[in-house]
Amino acid sequence: MKISRIARIGAIGAVAALALAGCAANEGGSTGGSTDEGNGSTLSGTIDATGASSQAAAQEAWVAAFQTAHTGVTVNYEPTGSGTGRENFLEGGSDFIGSDRAFNDDEIAAGGFGACTTDDIVEIPAYISPVALAFNIDGVDTLNLDANTIASIFAGTIANWNDSAIAEQNPDATLPDLAISPVHRSDPSGTQETFTTYLASAAPEVWTYEVSDEWPISGGEAAQGTSGVVQAITAGNGAIGFADASQVGDLGQVHVEVDGEYVAYSADAASKLVENSPLAEGRGAGDLVFDVDPAAATGGAYPIALVSYLIACEQYDDANTGELVKEYFSYVVSAEGQAAAEENAGNAPISDGLREQVIAAVDLIQAG
Repeated sequence: MKISRIARIGAIGAVAALALAGCAANEGGSTGGSTDEGNGSTLSGTIDATGASSQAAAQEAWVAAFQTAHTGVTVNYEPTGSGTGRENFLEGGSDFIGSDRAFNDDEIAAGGFGACTTDDIVEIPAYISPVALAFNIDGVDTLNLDANTIASIFAGTIANWNDSAIAEQNPDATLPDLAISPVHRSDPSGTQETFTTYLASAAPEVWTYEVSDEWPISGGEAAQGTSGVVQAITAGNGAIGFADASQVGDLGQVHVEVDGEYVAYSADAASKLVENSPLAEGRGAGDLVFDVDPAAATGGAYPIALVSYLIACEQYDDANTGELVKEYFSYVVSAEGQAAAEENAGNAPISDGLREQVIAAVDLIQAG
């Protein structure tokens, strides 16, 4: 069965496509212990996962390639959203998950991860994606904006596209006397949390609201999911919003000011933001959570990037489950796996230096 691009279909279709992809590629074999003579792989069995919808297109590529190499294996990934994924992992309903944020310090301290035989978990940054600021203004393809201007637009204090704060940064652009229509997510979203983190960090005097995956203020237009935001921007002349960069298509692009330079979103620029960030303190050896601070972005780094994690147990009760998760994670973070995701989802491949750290964390996964 040919797998269609999940990024271009709705959430229900995404779930169905991944589930069907798993079944179609592996009809007849889902029990452990057998050898697949067709490709030489001795792996077989099924692992189930839920979590971040941001990873859906990347997971599609990873699942298809992994199951081609190991035809006795079925990987079921349902893009239920990060929050649901974390709940499922705590309750033991998912063998691994994807999440647009790592478990926080309180959740780590509480432990009780139902899928695991210990409270030690592996969290690795497997999907790094720039969050684009996209807009729709007739005759304008790019705009330069600094953090204070961006925050003022979404706070509603800059309400017209020919405002002097915008015009001064874009002397060559023909800016219309047109109301700005900022678009945000109506649903809790890791992308939204990434964007509010940027606003709170880079423009704290303008954006005085708490970081949240829910939009903290009234006003503007609310849209459901990434596709809803993109549709709202596309339909409205004067609209601006934020979305996973791989989904914005031909909409206008904001270049974001960093150290006096206006930086366009790109895979390389987003990767630099993470590479230059320190690891969070007080975590286990396999818990690679990065303390990303957009305000500390250096020249050339794009300061608005989603860092989405794959999360697993260090120890599984079932030996076959542990082996399958470990092998799947190893493929995902390999150069080949990251390249496959970049082609299908447009994310930023992790650097070679980061890959060394991630592989060491994945190596900790074992049967309890």
